[in-house]
Amino acid sequence: MADTLTVKDNRTGKQYEIPISDGTIPASALREIKVDDEDFGLMSYDPAYKNTASCRSAITFIDGEKGILRYRGYPIEQLAEQSSFLEVSYLLLKGELPNQSELDTWVDKITHHTYVHQYMIQAMEGFKWDAHAMGKLVSLLGTLSTFYEDSKNVRNAAVRDEHIIKIIAKMPTIAAWCFRHMQGRPYIYPDNGLSYAGNFMNMLFRMAEPQYKPDPAIEKALDVLFILHADHEQNCSTSAARAVGSAETDPYCSLAAAAAALYGPLHGGANEAVLRMLEEIGNLGNIPGFIEGVKNRERRLMGFGHRVYKNYDPRARIIKKLAHEVFAVTGKNPLLEIALELEKIALNDEFFVERKLYPNVDFYSGLIYQSIGFPVEFFPVLFAIPRAAGWLAQWQEMLMDPEQKIARPMQIYTGAGERAYVPMDKR
Repeated sequence: MADTLTVKDNRTGKQYEIPISDGTIPASALREIKVDDEDFGLMSYDPAYKNTASCRSAITFIDGEKGILRYRGYPIEQLAEQSSFLEVSYLLLKGELPNQSELDTWVDKITHHTYVHQYMIQAMEGFKWDAHAMGKLVSLLGTLSTFYEDSKNVRNAAVRDEHIIKIIAKMPTIAAWCFRHMQGRPYIYPDNGLSYAGNFMNMLFRMAEPQYKPDPAIEKALDVLFILHADHEQNCSTSAARAVGSAETDPYCSLAAAAAALYGPLHGGANEAVLRMLEEIGNLGNIPGFIEGVKNRERRLMGFGHRVYKNYDPRARIIKKLAHEVFAVTGKNPLLEIALELEKIALNDEFFVERKLYPNVDFYSGLIYQSIGFPVEFFPVLFAIPRAAGWLAQWQEMLMDPEQKIARPMQIYTGAGERAYVPMDKR
């Protein structure tokens, strides 16, 4: 049996055979379906791309029905337990896990590109002290583009590799300086003797001590969180990186566009919304009333459900376990009991089970970040640091894909037909 779709156009009685490949049909095949030669042909209409594949990708696999997430074929559970963020970033970008020599070289290159130009401090000082950290990050990524004019040569593989390394290396530095600027504290320079996550903590939290020593449990927790957030298929910010990058925009500005998408409360701000919800509930006694409000559509249950996952988000399971390890160091977050009780109710109440509302990655991550000492405004920045590796992998894959061209969606025009201009004195 041929892999085709037979379509009959009832307007003309004509029948068309459209090829099926990888469970999809080419949208361009619809253009052949016309009433007459003057007809433009059919288009598909899909707001928010809910059922449209915009690319072929070999980076991240998700099966939302089964709760599966894999990077380059490797289950997220195995990577979180056995790998490191820098090894995962190599995997995402190169396609395979590195051997020891390749990993050592990769880590060394990233470690020695963590410093940023001193003029970046002047750019930082141009912001109001209480400016949102994510707004600063978006601006500073674009600013970095002006320091590296050669980064515009995106078709040169060696140039691409150089700037991919620079971005992954400098993201924690810029992010930490955004944090210090919020706090009114002096900027701390990178310590190349520390791990990726450990150095980030050094630049965030070091005060007067001659040498900062990160707590191993929190250092490991941050590294695991970075792995979990490194990529997630064609989400809003990744699609933004690909769309902007399709114009052969340099990687700094492409990632600034991705970060701007992540800045939105429906994307990178979701764990902040969870935390605010838990604080609003306040105590266990208020949960039944809150749940009733959710069922009556008067309240929103944040941190449950996902556009892709119709099962328990695999990242949420890992983060839940991680939360207890962090709280053993920081002390238990008082909101944890509320979160656990909400999860228990949602997993057993028929109302939520029927709707497949399971905890997602945002449900417990905000509790961890708050316990470590991050203000909620900084949560999206913590998301952006590791996601930069995924954005870059997707950006590079898009550039290398011969089927890709500059992004230019079609539209259905719903405005006025042709009409004559009316002079001012006649209106």
